[in-house]
Amino acid sequence: MSKKKTSTKPLKGISDIRRYFHKNEVPLYFISATNFNLLGADEWIKGFKYITYIECFDGLHPNVFSPKEEIPHDDFESIEDINNYMLQHPEVQDYLKTRSKDGKAGKAMFLMFDEKTEDLADKLGLEIMFPPAKMRTFMDNKVNTNRLAEKAGVACVPYVLSNVKDYEHLREVSKHLGTDLVIQTPFGDSGHTTFFITNEEEFEKYEEEIVAEDEVKIMKRINCKGAAIEACVTRHGTIVAPLMTELVGFKDLTPYKGGWCGNEIYPNAFTNTIRHKARKYTRLFGDQLREEGYKGYFELDFLIDQDNGEVYLGELNPRVTGASSITNHAVFALADAPLFVFHILEWMDIDYELSIKSLNARWGKQENIDGWSQLIIKHTEDTIEYVSSAPRSGIWRMFDNGHIRFDRMDTHRRAVESESEAFFLRITRQGDYLYEGADMGILVSRGRMMTDDFELVPRAKDWIKGIRAQYVSELIKDKRKKGNLSGTLTK
Repeated sequence: MSKKKTSTKPLKGISDIRRYFHKNEVPLYFISATNFNLLGADEWIKGFKYITYIECFDGLHPNVFSPKEEIPHDDFESIEDINNYMLQHPEVQDYLKTRSKDGKAGKAMFLMFDEKTEDLADKLGLEIMFPPAKMRTFMDNKVNTNRLAEKAGVACVPYVLSNVKDYEHLREVSKHLGTDLVIQTPFGDSGHTTFFITNEEEFEKYEEEIVAEDEVKIMKRINCKGAAIEACVTRHGTIVAPLMTELVGFKDLTPYKGGWCGNEIYPNAFTNTIRHKARKYTRLFGDQLREEGYKGYFELDFLIDQDNGEVYLGELNPRVTGASSITNHAVFALADAPLFVFHILEWMDIDYELSIKSLNARWGKQENIDGWSQLIIKHTEDTIEYVSSAPRSGIWRMFDNGHIRFDRMDTHRRAVESESEAFFLRITRQGDYLYEGADMGILVSRGRMMTDDFELVPRAKDWIKGIRAQYVSELIKDKRKKGNLSGTLTK
């Protein structure tokens, strides 16, 4: 990574930073399955483009490039596989060459990447705007996350880290935690590898996955609700966005009991005590990440104990996430600059001055937050179905009777004017196959989708039902092989 500065005059404050990116000449990219996670980045940064495997906008988004021809490849087992395929695709390679400046391909962000991605990017002359994959993998490990939290002074749900040989061994190592347990393996996707165990029969359902790990996180099960917060480690300190609620495990949206399926952000969603504690913990954790050599975007999940109000760390995502769209389009971000701008700034070879304390103070004020919700709609049935018709991405309108209709094409969720409208980003297309856990699409609307008791409001159920009704599919009786890719393409 180059440390040479392109300018001796530092940027001073938000206005300089905004102007700098509006005049940017460096080719910048987000390469992923879809452009969902960084929606709107192209409006803030000149020369920012999306390279996606899935064409969500039917060719109508001016800054999305998707290769037209599918080349032979192995079954995708991860988002990393998709990104590595993209970097090896001739159309993508040609696209990068046509946009290169002074012989340099530019810089890229990925939702997920591995060492192979790094090698492929290096061959193309593409700089990855994230810390090394090896570091991200280490920190993404749920076991290591707890160890980092201990060093940072961030509270975790009572837990023990251990291997598990059998149920008897589990009871032995976790006897101080009680009999109602939650077990997480080091790596998992949106609830796939979070297991709720109260007896031996439940343990046996997941025994093979649990005992295969060298070490798992065993936690006391608490009566909790989820919350999420995104932040960015910079050279000047940790920028912290507002705390938002999480939608988890709703059967209308996901087949996974502990699966993330959306977020809300709105004023006074949490008490001052909870909000301040979560923000403090996030700053502490971010500062610890900086000590470990990490910089840039990250997200923390918090668990709020409903019995005593305690705030505990859930997990770390050292990257942009499925919540990033909510974070980067709320009023507080639009008034200053989205969080991803500060992330990218760390890789732009230029000095800058910024008062993190003042920025965090503004972002902590409830009057600087407006209300938004997003729903991640998955295929919840244990079937494989061929999709013959799928809804378009854009703005949809709901009528008073709960039915919906496509209203107009738009590439930005800010175009949603009221709670009777929603922006839908289609992921599963005509000609694709639905399988259990497959992402169908993301719905974003103004206002709330949950009650204070964390139940879906009727409007949310109407939107989910309405979007599902736009898909026409047929059951495949011979069970076409779906490959090994499962779960979300967005988180």
